Amino acid sequence: MRHYCIRPAGPEDLDGARAVMLDTVYRDFGSGYVPRWHGDIIDPHAAYLAPRRHTLLVALDGGNGGNGEVVATAALDSRGPAHPPNPRHVAERYPGGTTAQLRRVYVRREHRRRGLARRLVAELLAFAAADGGYRSVYLHTDPAVEGAEAFWRSLGTVVHDERRETDGGQGIVHFDVALDPRAATPATPADAPVGASSGLPPQGLRTAVPFLHPFLHPPRTDR
Repeated sequence: MRHYCIRPAGPEDLDGARAVMLDTVYRDFGSGYVPRWHGDIIDPHAAYLAPRRHTLLVALDGGNGGNGEVVATAALDSRGPAHPPNPRHVAERYPGGTTAQLRRVYVRREHRRRGLARRLVAELLAFAAADGGYRSVYLHTDPAVEGAEAFWRSLGTVVHDERRETDGGQGIVHFDVALDPRAATPATPADAPVGASSGLPPQGLRTAVPFLHPFLHPPRTDR
């Protein structure tokens, strides 16, 4: 069975994390690098490592010693969704400071269907719960990305679907995820490059990927 090491990113992981993110926006999303959307990809240290309440996680292939290639990423920050471009009521429901926004949950195609995205999300939820200052968890995704909508529906609740707007909006689906990481369900569709912009690990994944207890990466307290 293939093993992965999931850990908070350090400076030595940023080139690999950036490569995963850029490959995803080019190959899976088809948008390529757009400065107003992807500034955090170019400078993940400023976006996720420096702020004490933010985090960036990486999954390394074969990294029992922590030296494998970065094959997946997941990030969290304290910025709520901005209006515009997001709907006003969504921005008001998820204010910055008390909202943990999940971002950059990306898995390289050849490493999907192994539970990595779900495990990374569980770690982000554990980080948010341990912080003590977050009151909600939010993300949005592009349902045009294969597998993304099904993945997030298995973990969260749709709070707004822009496809139902008269003009179709941006076509984005907005989700709320339960802050208690134990609420994450173990049933898992295929891991996807989930454009999102605990207690015990889920059953069935405990031997495949080493679980990180929240105290191994305590919260750093500082669209």
